[in-house]
Amino acid sequence: MSPTRPTADTTSAPSPARPTGPTGPAGPAGPAGGAEEAAGAGAEAAGSEAAGTADPDRIPGRRAAAGRSAAVLVLVAVAALVPLLGPSAALSGTGEAEAPGTGGITLLRTVLFAALCVPAGELLVGRLARRVPGAAPKRPRSRAPAAAAAGCVAALGLASVVATGNLLPDRLSDIDIGGLYRTRDGALALLEVNAFVVAGLCALSRRPAAQVWPLAAVAVAEALRAHPVNEHSPLVGSALTLVHVTCAVLWTGGLLHALRLSRLWRGPAGAALLGLYARVAAVLFAAVTATGVCSTLRRMPPETVLEQLTTTAYGRVLLAKVLFVAVVAVLALRARRGLRRAADPSAAYVPARAEVVVLGAVVAVSALLTAVPVPIRW
Repeated sequence: MSPTRPTADTTSAPSPARPTGPTGPAGPAGPAGGAEEAAGAGAEAAGSEAAGTADPDRIPGRRAAAGRSAAVLVLVAVAALVPLLGPSAALSGTGEAEAPGTGGITLLRTVLFAALCVPAGELLVGRLARRVPGAAPKRPRSRAPAAAAAGCVAALGLASVVATGNLLPDRLSDIDIGGLYRTRDGALALLEVNAFVVAGLCALSRRPAAQVWPLAAVAVAEALRAHPVNEHSPLVGSALTLVHVTCAVLWTGGLLHALRLSRLWRGPAGAALLGLYARVAAVLFAAVTATGVCSTLRRMPPETVLEQLTTTAYGRVLLAKVLFVAVVAVLALRARRGLRRAADPSAAYVPARAEVVVLGAVVAVSALLTAVPVPIRW
């Protein structure tokens, strides 16, 4: 038998004990805890410094935003009060008599013009959106059906005014519906009512682009209504008004929908869409200005324009409209400059939003312009 080998002792020696702190191994009093405390204190100090330096920078931005919001609210209030208070203010001191129901008629026509702007703008911007590379397929919910309903109600109200001899009816018995078919103004009023009904149906159909035809019918009816047959060269005046109304509607409604869509897209696609709209808007602005000047000179001779701008209700309202359009032009230039020069193209959104609000005031003033007495050409 071979001798047995001695077995080694496998019992390990006890490891040296680790130093413990008051709360356990390597507690807060140890090196790791000290490092964590120092890091936490440094982070708090950095956070407090950042907060201290950021607050003063944010204050001017907040004040500017509050100022812009206040300006927008003032413009909205002005646009809302123009149809109701505008006739009296425009006629004050001119010696011209205010027709009964002028404020209500102005309000109805403001709604009618706005109802034209919304679907027309959606159609225009919808075509522009197809040219934006890499744009998302999503679109904001269409407001065309609601606009058509509002336009139909406004057109019905204006038709009732025509049916009572251009007066606001006090009772339903005052409305002569049959008389609408016997007069030119009555037929045009009925055409507008039916056109808005058809436009609403087209907006709800699978081919909303078909709205363009009933909307065009409303624009033609408005152009013909603005120039009676006994006027000098009524067809020329109607043609100028048709171009003026069409371009103004596309300009206003297009900007409104372009802002809605660019807000949904955000980023470069939204800025590209605003850039495309800005090019179209420049052409529309030129057409609105040219036709507006021509229409003014047809109704007010050049030698009497300056005098009638302050002595007649039509001239005063026209002057207010010109001032609003000038503000719109300045805001449009600021928005275009923001699109071209700013590192962040979204800087153009602020003046563009203000522009659409002022354009709303222009729509209200334009409606008032159709309700005040036309100056006598002598």
